[in-house]
Amino acid sequence: MAIATVNPTSGKTEVIMDPHTPAEVSARIAEASAAAAILRRTTFAQRAEWMRRAAGFLDEHAEGLGELITVEMGKPITQSLAEVAKSARAMRFYAENAERFLADAPLDDPTTVNAARAWTRYEPLGVILAVMPWNYPLWQVIRFAAPALMAGNAGLLKHASNVPQCAMALDSLFENAGFPAGSFRTLLIGGGDVADVLADPRVAAVTLTGSEPAGRSVASIAGRHIKKAVLELGGSDPFIVLRSADVAAAAQTAVRARVSNNGQSCIAGKRFIVHTDVYDDFAREFTRLMSELVVGDPLDRASEIGPLATEAGRAELAELVEDARQKGATILTGGSAPDLPGWFYSPTVVADLPDDARLIQEEAFGPVASLYRAADDDDALRIANQTGFGLSSAVWTTDPDEEERFVAELDAGAVFINGMTVSHQELPFGGIKRSGYGRELAAVGQREFCNLKTVWKA
Repeated sequence: MAIATVNPTSGKTEVIMDPHTPAEVSARIAEASAAAAILRRTTFAQRAEWMRRAAGFLDEHAEGLGELITVEMGKPITQSLAEVAKSARAMRFYAENAERFLADAPLDDPTTVNAARAWTRYEPLGVILAVMPWNYPLWQVIRFAAPALMAGNAGLLKHASNVPQCAMALDSLFENAGFPAGSFRTLLIGGGDVADVLADPRVAAVTLTGSEPAGRSVASIAGRHIKKAVLELGGSDPFIVLRSADVAAAAQTAVRARVSNNGQSCIAGKRFIVHTDVYDDFAREFTRLMSELVVGDPLDRASEIGPLATEAGRAELAELVEDARQKGATILTGGSAPDLPGWFYSPTVVADLPDDARLIQEEAFGPVASLYRAADDDDALRIANQTGFGLSSAVWTTDPDEEERFVAELDAGAVFINGMTVSHQELPFGGIKRSGYGRELAAVGQREFCNLKTVWKA
């Protein structure tokens, strides 16, 4: 894939960037390595001051950054602006809390280990490589970079090739705020070049958000070189509506859960599993609301759905829907591309899916919802857990017993009750099964890329 901005609203190429040469990549790794040696000796207070300045830069340039996000990957401008604001909040969160999250922890009774004192401390690992996707081109990077830099690490970014302008904006963000030169560097390289970067002895660890094949590749390389990896991969999140639920509220939230970011989110609700007693009411209201969404130019604030980020992504989504249609599924609304330039796809609801439909096991990355009728709670759990993914989930119920059961028995990294899954810097984020391993955000996410050092003193 070329490193280029191809506007998904028009399909026109707007910017093409030359990839970094091997010599340039090596020089950038060297810069990051030198910066990491400086950063580990700076204080939390100093790093927090720089991080707050960087957050202020996002606030000051929010309009331009928001428009850049929309032009490069197509999300509605209101959501792009929200992404910029969310990123700035996360930066301030880690500026405020990193020292507490990484504080030394003394053993309460050191005599149990024959010591006068014993404690643990968190220390930075060094240079961390981040391989990041296009769907949240600012937030996905900041939620790695803010905790990593506040811990005293340096960062290297291999961003998706279709958001190079966002990638280069991030290249200068932290240095402009006062961080040592090289503390965060963008590498304009293709996916095939990641192996060489990760193999470099100056790189200590890797984090990846992306597809399952990309995760398998990066994990195998990291394993071969015995380097820490955190993987946040695909999801096919269940959104479960039980018979005690507020059906109208569930249907309204279900639409946002499915089409936020034009439906291109790993944690979007994708499979809507509804108890048979309330299935007809939910299906009717959900389909109506999906059919009424405004599809159009994402720079127009009236638009609720913009284009998919890539032409290939739209083709893959259309194939999944057509496979279901050919195998006997019912298309309740949508099911085709509207007559617009660019890579749009109509909000779609698919029901009556046969067991061999690809939509049952594969992730639909776009505004396509799969609707399932569950005979009872046992059946709802069966359907929810039948995929190989396990990122997040949502359950709608007003029954405490139902709530406790689904929290306990859902195979997922998170369960949201009477709401939709949203990433918050205060909460750990990550999945199980084929959705990856490790956690981002909160204290545990910051500690992923630290050495937990045990100290014993006689």
